[in-house]
Amino acid sequence: MKSRLYNQYNKEVRPSLIEKWKYENVHQVPRFEKIIVHMGVSSTLEKSAIDDAMKDMSVITGRKPVVDRAKRSVSNFKLRKGQIIGCHITLRRDVMFEFLDRLIAAALPRIRDFRGIPPKSFDGRGNYTMGVIDQTIFPEIDADKLKRHQGMDITIVTTAKSDAEAYDLLKLIGMPFADSK
Repeated sequence: MKSRLYNQYNKEVRPSLIEKWKYENVHQVPRFEKIIVHMGVSSTLEKSAIDDAMKDMSVITGRKPVVDRAKRSVSNFKLRKGQIIGCHITLRRDVMFEFLDRLIAAALPRIRDFRGIPPKSFDGRGNYTMGVIDQTIFPEIDADKLKRHQGMDITIVTTAKSDAEAYDLLKLIGMPFADSK
């Protein structure tokens, strides 16, 4: 059984994008390709910091994260080649739509004084990146059992050719963008 957001994309979002942007081919319509969730961990923290980050991320996404290591040494950051600097997960297909649904419907409204996410965080190629300050906005995380509060970056990769097309795709799917003044 497909996700609620996937069915909404096929029944409502795709036809309205075809109508607005006058696509001649169905394959020109922007779609979601993948979502990357990244959590950086300071190299100066103890070893259990990366274990806690990986445990929290696996609870949030339902998948096991991959450890990120430094590619080169940087003396100003006290960073050595091969040192653990974070972890990430790439979500695709059904898992991606379920995570996006939980992000839009449950996690983002739990942010204190939430007025929408900034509409200017597109990269110029139709991809959107947002930062989350605290992982406790996800209902899966028990705030009482946390050792440290950690932020994460969420990148939504689309097949849109421009930022305007990607904005329309995300807006129609239900992403709560802040009103630009």
